[in-house]
Amino acid sequence: MCFLVEVAFWGVIVLLVWTFLSKRPEPDTLTYAEALWDHITMDPEELGFRAGDVIDVADMSDKDWWWGAIDDREGWFPATFVRLRVNQEPSDLGLHAEGILEHSSPANHRISVLNSDQARENVVNEIINAEREYVKHLKDVVEGYIRHARKREDMFSEDRISVIFGNMEAIYEFSQKFLENIESSFVKEHPHQSQLGHCFLECSKEFEIYSDYCNNHPSASEELKDLYKNKKYRHFFEACRLLQEMIEIPLEGFLLTPVQKICKYPLQLNELLKYTPVTHPDHVHIQGALDAMKKIATLINERKRKMESIEKLAYWQTTVEDWQGPDLLEDSSELIYAGEMNKVNSAGWSQERNFFLFDHQLVYCKKDLLKKNGYSYKGRIDLDDCEIMDLEDGKDTQYNVTVKNAWKIHEVSREKWYLLVARSSAEKEKWMKAFTNERKRVKEDQENNFVPLYWKRMVLNKIKTSQEKQRSGGQMNYQKEFVRGIPSHATLPRSYSKKVQKKKGWFGFGNKKTK
Repeated sequence: MCFLVEVAFWGVIVLLVWTFLSKRPEPDTLTYAEALWDHITMDPEELGFRAGDVIDVADMSDKDWWWGAIDDREGWFPATFVRLRVNQEPSDLGLHAEGILEHSSPANHRISVLNSDQARENVVNEIINAEREYVKHLKDVVEGYIRHARKREDMFSEDRISVIFGNMEAIYEFSQKFLENIESSFVKEHPHQSQLGHCFLECSKEFEIYSDYCNNHPSASEELKDLYKNKKYRHFFEACRLLQEMIEIPLEGFLLTPVQKICKYPLQLNELLKYTPVTHPDHVHIQGALDAMKKIATLINERKRKMESIEKLAYWQTTVEDWQGPDLLEDSSELIYAGEMNKVNSAGWSQERNFFLFDHQLVYCKKDLLKKNGYSYKGRIDLDDCEIMDLEDGKDTQYNVTVKNAWKIHEVSREKWYLLVARSSAEKEKWMKAFTNERKRVKEDQENNFVPLYWKRMVLNKIKTSQEKQRSGGQMNYQKEFVRGIPSHATLPRSYSKKVQKKKGWFGFGNKKTK
C-alpha cells in the first residue's frame, strides 16, 4: 500500500513537471527581435532591456506579452516594445546576439537559410513597413498632442509647444513625401527588384532637419519633466494618448522616436546593401545612400556637440567681468584650448594673462584673485586676420627683450603685434598645435555649416531672457539653464499597472504570468 502511495505521489510529481515544461516556450522556436524602447521593470517575471538590445523570442502566442531571453536572463515583455528582425540569420544579428549564439547549441535555433532574392525582399518590405509605421507615429503625435495643445492656450504658448515638440511637424511633412517616394519605387509583384537607394540620395540634404530636432530634444525632456510635476498636464497628456489610441508609454517616449529613427537609416541601408548583389542596378545607389546617411548621422552628432558647446560659451561669457565688444557667439562656437601665458606689452613689461582660444578669436583675461575662477576681460585677437610667427629663444629686437618659448601674432588689419611667452617648450608646442587645430575647425565649420547662425541667436535670446528674470528678482541658475546634460532614454512609467492588465485575462492562471 505504501508502495502504491509512493508511486502515485511520484506520478503526480512527474505529471506536474511535465505540465510545467509543456507550458514553457520551446527552445527550438526562437526568433530574434530588436528592442525599440527601453523596458525598465522591477517585476522578476519580466525581462528588462534597453532600446537596441537583441532578444531571443521563444513564445509569441499571446498578442500583448511575449517570452524571451537576453544572455542568461529571461522573462515576459510587452510585444509593442520590439520589432522582429527581418531575416532570422546569424549574420543578421548584432554583436549582442552573436554573444548569445556562441553559448547556444545550433540545434536550439530554428534558422531558415534564405535565398538572396527572398532575403532582399524581406529587407525592402521591412524598410517600407517601418517607414509607414513611423509616419503614422508622427501623425499620432502631431494630431493627438500638438493639435490639442494649440487648443489650450491657457496651458500651452507657441513657445512652449516649440520647446516640447521642436520641428516635428516639419519632419512629419518631409517624412510623408519621403514615404511617397519609396512607395513609388516599390515593385509590389517582385519586391526584391525595388530600387530604393536613389530615394535616400535625392533627400539626403533634407534629412538635415533632424539636426534641429535632436538638438532641441534635451530641452524638450527638461520642459516635460517640469510639466509632469503638475497633475493638470499629466492628465492632459494621458487624455491625448487615449484619444489617439496610442500605446501606453509617456510622451517623452514618443518624442524620442525621431532621434532613434535618424540613427536607424544607416542600419537599414547597411542591411539592404548586404543582400543586394553587385549586379543589382540599385547596388551603387544604396552604397551612395549609406555613405550619405552616415554623413548625416555624423553631422547631427557634431551639431549636437557644437550646440552643447555654444551653450557653455554663452554661460562662460556671463561670468567674465567687464566684457567689451561683440558677444562671444557672434563669431565663435567652441573653446579649443586655454592656459596661462605671459603677454609682453609695447614697453617690454611682462603681464600674466589667461588665454582662451576659440574658433576665430583668442580672448585674454586677467584672473580675479578675489573670486574663485573669476576673470576680467582684457582683450581679443582676430585670428581670421592674423599671422602667427614662431620665435627662436633669445633677444627680440622689436620688443627689446630676451624671450624663451615665445611667438608673435600679427593682427594685420589693425597693424597690431602681440608677443606671447609660454611657461615651457612643451606648453608652447601645445599652443602651436592648438592654433593649427583652430584653422582646421574653422574650415570644417564653413564647409558643413555645423552651427547655423539662428542657433546662436536662440542661445543669446535665452541669455537675455534669463538676465531679465534675474534683474526682476527671479532666481536663475545659468549653468542648469544652458548646460543641460543628455537625458536618459524614455522608460516605462510606474503608472503602467500590471494589476489592471491582469484583470483582462492576458495570462493563463489567475494573476500570474504562466511560463
